[in-house]
Amino acid sequence: MLTRAIVRSPTRNFADGLSSSGLPAPDHQLAVKQHDEYCVALENLGLRLTRLPADEQYPDSTFVEDTAILTERVAVITRPGAPSRRSEVNDIAHSLNQFYSSVQTIADPGTLDGGDVCQVGDRFFIGISERTNENGATQLSAILKTAGYASTFMDIRDLSPRLLHLKSGLAYLGGKKLVVDVELSDCAEFQEFEMIFPHADEAYAANCLAFEKTVLIAAGHPRFEAQLAELGFDTKALDMSEFQKMDGGLSCLSLRY
Repeated sequence: MLTRAIVRSPTRNFADGLSSSGLPAPDHQLAVKQHDEYCVALENLGLRLTRLPADEQYPDSTFVEDTAILTERVAVITRPGAPSRRSEVNDIAHSLNQFYSSVQTIADPGTLDGGDVCQVGDRFFIGISERTNENGATQLSAILKTAGYASTFMDIRDLSPRLLHLKSGLAYLGGKKLVVDVELSDCAEFQEFEMIFPHADEAYAANCLAFEKTVLIAAGHPRFEAQLAELGFDTKALDMSEFQKMDGGLSCLSLRY
């Protein structure tokens, strides 16, 4: 049961962050409004939030998920693949030291973004991407193994080059249900699961967040919302337009534990 989350407000220079979306620059005021609504949604689901202040040294730092992997048994500080984001982990590590007796770290030459790591029960899917290399994935797998977790690597550079992170196209809904981008549908690792595929023009919706029978989804994807409703899930749609412009999604905006 998730009880807490770490979030960080978008910076005034948010538009200076990394993006390959090709979309217009984000509006800072609207991003702040959308972030506030996101935080309220988490609180309404019962999570207690640690709110870190915006830090304009790091315009991508609102995407806190990339800085750590949090489980019931172990916390791991990552080493982000983008050099400009490496020092974002410092404030996160300080926050986590309040809640975890031991915090592990990913070391050079490994790189690891939290967006490439999807937990499915006691198993982790770890994406090898432009941001997460094999060394970083191997380090994480070794740490997780000591805590009793299994890991599976997936090289999304070959499977779906348009995905920045594995979780850009993968979400766990609980039980044996996965939301899967159609380009990942043939992966042998997913065949044991019931896969839900967003329509091609709603692919962004694959990055969603499940809290038991409630799923937070990006607004503007009615067919995906209907798919989840047919499966018995309640949905809460949140406007993510400004974060999508910066390659971010719902999971990116919080560290949940």
